[in-house]
Amino acid sequence: MSASGAAIGPPGPPELSPTPGAPAPAGTAHARAGRAGKLGLRTLALGYLAMLLLLPVGMIFYRTFEHGLAPVWDAITAPNAVHAFWLSIEIVAIVVPLNTVFGIGMALQLERRKFKGGGLLGILLDLPFAISPVVVGLALVLAYGTTGWFGNWLVAHGIQVIFSVPGMVIATAIVALPFVARETMPVLRELGVESEEAAATLGASSWQTFWRVTLPAIRWGVVYGVVLTTARALGEFGAVSVVSGRILGQTQTLPLYVQSSFENFDTTGAYAAAVVLALLAFVTLLAMTRLARRTPADRTV
Repeated sequence: MSASGAAIGPPGPPELSPTPGAPAPAGTAHARAGRAGKLGLRTLALGYLAMLLLLPVGMIFYRTFEHGLAPVWDAITAPNAVHAFWLSIEIVAIVVPLNTVFGIGMALQLERRKFKGGGLLGILLDLPFAISPVVVGLALVLAYGTTGWFGNWLVAHGIQVIFSVPGMVIATAIVALPFVARETMPVLRELGVESEEAAATLGASSWQTFWRVTLPAIRWGVVYGVVLTTARALGEFGAVSVVSGRILGQTQTLPLYVQSSFENFDTTGAYAAAVVLALLAFVTLLAMTRLARRTPADRTV
């Protein structure tokens, strides 16, 4: 015993420091291998995206502005280009509200009112995801064209659907149909019916319950579906190309204008219009990213 009362025993073995050049412990080697694997996967993914997306889009921007801003400005302010741009905006302004109202109603029907045939209705709702847009356009021609099922009646009443704006609106609405409903249905499912039943118990009508309880709770799902619908409507090509007739200055949307300009060797006009479409898509992507960062709780509050 020492004066302090502490027991003095035999000294323990000295701590060994890693010898330079000695092999690392198994745990450290495994961690390094894991980090290297993750880095390799990220590099592979980024390289794949760069090859398929960044390089082609970057080349479009380079080709567009390689001769300065003046040719680009002249191209995007040409009368046919301006008409194509505003026609695209017009179609989006018609289709998005229609599909939003339809999508909310369809989501409520499928999630809140279970009925016989609901599964078939859900399959029909997803049909635009499976069918090629060109097939959609051809089906509209067979239904509403001059030789179609309703063509004679429409012509007799002075209504032209095919090769006009109404046909383009219908085609765009069909290919963008499922987005609002499919983005709203999971939110409704997660929300449950407790709040709606409580509102009904307190004397609220169905309409009041929808406006004051259901719609505020599903608003972020609806908004996200609206963003996707807008992006789909702006970029639609296949179905619209069949029903529009692609008449220059009349029934050409911006994607159709890009193709027409490129085929007629107006590369500056094609590149400039493509850049406008890319910028619109970039704005849509930013909106989607901001919405995706919201937590599920934020989407249902």
